[in-house]
Amino acid sequence: MKIPISRREFLRRGTLAGAASAAFSLGVLGAADRVRLGFMGMNGRGSDLAGSFAKFADAEIAYVCDVDERAIAKGQKAAAGDRPAPRAVKDFRRILDDSAVDALVIAAPDHWHAPAAILACAAGKHVYVEKPVSHNAREGELLVAAARKFNRVVQVGTQRRSMPQIIEVMEKVRSGAIGRVLFSRGWYTNVRGSIGRGRPAPVPAWLDWKLWQGPAPERPFRDNIVHYNWHWFWHWGTGELGNNGIHALDLCRWGLGVDYPRRVTAGGGRYHYDDDQETPDTHVVTFDFGDKAIAWEGRSCQRHGYEGSMFGAAFYGDKGTLVTDGTSYILYNAEDKPAPRAGGPSSDEPHLRNFLDCIRSGARPTADIEDGHKATLLCHLGNIAWRVGRALNCDPRTGRIVGDRGAARLWSREYRRGWEPKV
Repeated sequence: MKIPISRREFLRRGTLAGAASAAFSLGVLGAADRVRLGFMGMNGRGSDLAGSFAKFADAEIAYVCDVDERAIAKGQKAAAGDRPAPRAVKDFRRILDDSAVDALVIAAPDHWHAPAAILACAAGKHVYVEKPVSHNAREGELLVAAARKFNRVVQVGTQRRSMPQIIEVMEKVRSGAIGRVLFSRGWYTNVRGSIGRGRPAPVPAWLDWKLWQGPAPERPFRDNIVHYNWHWFWHWGTGELGNNGIHALDLCRWGLGVDYPRRVTAGGGRYHYDDDQETPDTHVVTFDFGDKAIAWEGRSCQRHGYEGSMFGAAFYGDKGTLVTDGTSYILYNAEDKPAPRAGGPSSDEPHLRNFLDCIRSGARPTADIEDGHKATLLCHLGNIAWRVGRALNCDPRTGRIVGDRGAARLWSREYRRGWEPKV
């Protein structure tokens, strides 16, 4: 597995990259000098990313795409900055048809992430894909294969991989600052309301429902799915584990230096509301790696988290403990006495800058698709274990489920005809 670089080396490389791209950061560039981007999904995170990418002198947002026509103007406004508004399309494949586009940024729902990214790689585009990288485990394997086959830069939206203070956390954990570390815990807590009972309804005039569903087998429109509640249906989403748990699990496995688990167990349920939600509101998962372990806890109806934070990851060593809330961290010594809290800004800028620089250099990004797939796979395994109601045994070389045909059926999914991902 890839060994994380030290903070000193990270900063050194950043200085070199900054010097190499000074003309792009400070100068006034023509369109031919810029990395041309197309965006898929402009509600919420997509518009946020567009606004951030628009700040870079060496990036040009050429397209915004959404199946919700109301989101187009919002995306164009976020993407334009002081430049002309980008072209608007409803079908992201029109972006892939344009040979002048260098990269596709994917912020669509989970069931679109891998199918769109695989098509983009095959079309010669680099990819920035939001987490989770896939709707199911097989898609993640295929996306890794596509990135390698077509030699594309695929950066995952686990932005903490590029934050200097989090790199410092990992350096401390991996270098023995808290001794031998055998266990890590991740968590996410929040208060989410009921999604109610959906009813069949006419498709809104502003929505292309068929294209929204894309690779997922078509289902009738109901009034409690779009735009956010799809997270809580297995047909399109991955629950809170894939939605926010992946950020904590990515930190846990990065710090412990582990890849694939040997055994996965899960408990919890949908306890708080009696509604249409299929995914649990209380979810506890353990991952056994043979010589180390990770636990993750998610609660959607009670926000009090561990260590005084709604989100975080903690590492427990025989000489101390290190806790991060994702932007700052605190180290406790062997006597459980804390050092002063350390931290830094939570900006996405270093992560996006890394993506643009890697497109120019051909280097692997800080959140390469291989790491993104491994973190996402933990989420899929935790969900599968919960759905089948039993522990999973896995091949520690691949993460694949062994000896359980029923659970292994959830490794992939059925697709709408013609949309099956292929590499």
